[in-house]
Amino acid sequence: MLKSRGFIFTNKEHTKAGIMSTILGILASATLGIAVYQSYLNGGGTSERHTAAALLAVVFMIIGMGLGVWSTTEKDKYRMFTVLGIFVNTLAFGMLSLILYAGAYVT
Repeated sequence: MLKSRGFIFTNKEHTKAGIMSTILGILASATLGIAVYQSYLNGGGTSERHTAAALLAVVFMIIGMGLGVWSTTEKDKYRMFTVLGIFVNTLAFGMLSLILYAGAYVT
């Protein structure tokens, strides 16, 4: 039988900027994914809507990365959403880089 060691009380909380960074990273990844899927359904052709979606995703990534880095400076806060936000925004940036590379060099 496991014995409880008692309660641990803390005043730590998640950073609001870290949570927003994670949300923006997820939105950027979803936006890019949907734009690529819609382009695939269109036979590989793009439209102004796909370009605008990619541009909006870039704005989400830049703001999300900035919020993630800024939230690392806050003291006595949990870091889960901060690290997750930076990771998801970096992943979305990598996804955009692959899309641009494929469009420029792959036939």
